[in-house]
Amino acid sequence: MQDLDQLYQAVLERKENPKKGSYTDYLFTKGLDKILKKVGEESTEVVVASKNPKREELIYETADLFYHLMVLLVEQGVSYDEIKTELAKREGLMSKTKDRPEIKDL
Repeated sequence: MQDLDQLYQAVLERKENPKKGSYTDYLFTKGLDKILKKVGEESTEVVVASKNPKREELIYETADLFYHLMVLLVEQGVSYDEIKTELAKREGLMSKTKDRPEIKDL
């Protein structure tokens, strides 16, 4: 089973050592606009899949989105650790508990 850290590392490896003919190499060769187009498409497909009764479709489309997001992060030089650090900063801030102070800057 592959986790998101491993996926990021695999995409980074492909960026550093391209495998001609691979889909990942194709995306990096086409550049940022193509990668952004794919992230947009996959995001929409996740939304559509969420409205359908088949869980498998949502799982499939979410995996596609995660992959394309990792390609985008690598292309932009953003590490997955930076994303995890940002998420950690938000831990507890998104709680719906009434006794927490209102969060004004997320």
